[in-house]
Amino acid sequence: MARLEFFFDCSSPWTYLAFHKIEEVAAEGDAELVWKPILVGGVFNAVNPSVYEMRANPVKGKAKYHAKDLRDWARLYGLHIGWPSIFPINSVRAMRGCFVAEEQGRLPAWSRAVFEAYWGEDRDINQDDVLRDVAERIGLEAGELLEKIADPAIKQKLRDNTDELIARGGFGSPTIFIDGDDMYFGNDRLQLVRAALAEDR
Repeated sequence: MARLEFFFDCSSPWTYLAFHKIEEVAAEGDAELVWKPILVGGVFNAVNPSVYEMRANPVKGKAKYHAKDLRDWARLYGLHIGWPSIFPINSVRAMRGCFVAEEQGRLPAWSRAVFEAYWGEDRDINQDDVLRDVAERIGLEAGELLEKIADPAIKQKLRDNTDELIARGGFGSPTIFIDGDDMYFGNDRLQLVRAALAEDR
């Protein structure tokens, strides 16, 4: 069985698209799916600062096409993705929440609800009331989750995953690895992931 690692941060719309399909891709390819929450801002700071330069000085035509491209993908996947009023967002607490949710077997449900809150409902996923609502929506105890995301051990897990992605050559979200060293970046590479998994069967 192939091992499919999915490094992700809920602050990226392209990651939302890939997240929506990755379980299907893993199932089709008979692959073990391993969730790897990261803080993509930490990745950008370390190895990809050009992202900030691009945001500060966007190319008009490219920015316009970027918006169309996102709408096209969202329509294809049947998702509602709007542009949030706060962007970029501080996603660190929401991403720490992934590890708390994982302890109860709810990581995919938590992540999906965070994506929906931010990209679908334009809610600030850095706020306690939003995180509390997301927790309750998927059946987690909100008070416990808010307490645990401040735990140094949980903070370290997020740092470790982020550092691991950087060390393995990653530069953004989503990044996917097949069997350790075969790397793919971006939602639009899922077809290549599918093809690679099919070859391994």
